[in-house]
Amino acid sequence: MGTRTAFDEIWGHGGPEQPREEFAALAAWMRDTPAAEFERRLQTAEATFRQLGITFAVYGEEDSSERIIPFDLVPRIFMADEWARLSEGLVQRVEAINAFLNDIYGERRILDEGVLPPELVLGNPQFRTEVAGIRPPHGVAAHICGIDLVRTGPDEFFVLEDNARTPSGVSYMLENREAMLRLCPELFREFRVAAVDSYPDLLHDTMRSVAPQGRESNPVCVLLTPGHFNSAYYEHSFLADSMGIELVEPADLLVDDDIVWMQTIAGRVRVDVIYRRVDDDFLDPLVFRPDSMLGVPGIMSAYRAGNVTLMNAPGNGIADDKAIYSYMPEIVRFYTGEEAKLPNVETWRCREPDSFKYVLDHLDELVVKLVDGSGGYGMLVGPTATKEEIARFREALVAEPHRYIAQPTLALSTVPTFADQGLAPRHVDFRPFLLTGRGRPQVVPGGLTRVALKAGSLVVNSSQGGGTKDSFVLMADSGQSQSQSGGGQTQSQGRG
Repeated sequence: MGTRTAFDEIWGHGGPEQPREEFAALAAWMRDTPAAEFERRLQTAEATFRQLGITFAVYGEEDSSERIIPFDLVPRIFMADEWARLSEGLVQRVEAINAFLNDIYGERRILDEGVLPPELVLGNPQFRTEVAGIRPPHGVAAHICGIDLVRTGPDEFFVLEDNARTPSGVSYMLENREAMLRLCPELFREFRVAAVDSYPDLLHDTMRSVAPQGRESNPVCVLLTPGHFNSAYYEHSFLADSMGIELVEPADLLVDDDIVWMQTIAGRVRVDVIYRRVDDDFLDPLVFRPDSMLGVPGIMSAYRAGNVTLMNAPGNGIADDKAIYSYMPEIVRFYTGEEAKLPNVETWRCREPDSFKYVLDHLDELVVKLVDGSGGYGMLVGPTATKEEIARFREALVAEPHRYIAQPTLALSTVPTFADQGLAPRHVDFRPFLLTGRGRPQVVPGGLTRVALKAGSLVVNSSQGGGTKDSFVLMADSGQSQSQSGGGQTQSQGRG
């Protein structure tokens, strides 16, 4: 599948000479701005990101362990009406995910009623028996979710995967907007763009809202990071600083009598809410991996006692599992009583004999993924793979079919992107972020658009050579206006 057959979100199917009517102004901006000016702005953005330290780690590559994620100036744009429809589906899905997590670690009604095969959950490595019976404070397990979406046409959106463990990328959403406000202010005069800079405040409010019972009045919130060697450390420090809370490492915390304390130069301070960016396996050496040097001994005991809130909750990885994903339409129906408003991509579960046979017969046509994979690793994109790659993947698939799912190779939408030869269509996906405290999930009016910078590539992950774009959500013509601080000045985000 090549870019020629894909729907372009700005140009439609007509190409640069016949852009979609609602984006004529953006097409004119791309056409009329000199190439040298675009190049100057891109170099300025890269220099700024490098100065700020906005990098990600690529493990296993000695020559380049820290990289800048490439940033593209052409924004991805969502109209107000399509954003409203997307938001309804996203809220429904996250509510179902929270209900599912509470259920499988509690009563397990969905298993008792035969909606899911029990072995798919209870035998899954992502299911943490250590969490069974724990009800998270206020019944919220997935406080921060990133739901990855793909688009194939003007009104065709699909959920590609769910991220309820530690969805990353929100710092890029915020820094990309800062860069666009500074470098392309004319676009914010042309379009009424919803602001995203309130995200840290929304996240802090969410943290405070789920403080343990009796600690609601003035809870102490911290962000727990594994340390500066972690690939997302920039994001950890960025968010803690933006929220005005302490960024702590495991050595900064201790547990005494099932209460978590932060050690400061002024003495101990009780901690009530922890946004933890340490994986389950390493969180508590007394419960999970005993060799973990990144954990806080006893933190799970404090959590079980209800004395601390952990965001996101341990055990959430089961909701990210791609085999569980294939049942999400049934999960949504079971917990909400409604049909899913956002459809899944068609999925074959290789653990099922008929599906497994189909996948083996069509490997050159399908995208095959590890059920617990991430970052673009452990996957096969059949149409672009060599015969040798397909043969090697077939061996792994035959050895452990239960570890894989397969999906059709979708004609992912494209957005014009700067390439060596000038503007060219490149495939994109999208990760909007939702925050859930006490109340319904809130959808941030923006998100992380990832772009595959290689012509024809469908792999958008930064670790696989992808880049990012700003994501504009246009406001309805309601006479409202929003402003956002950026680049040392306040920019009106739209006409009026």
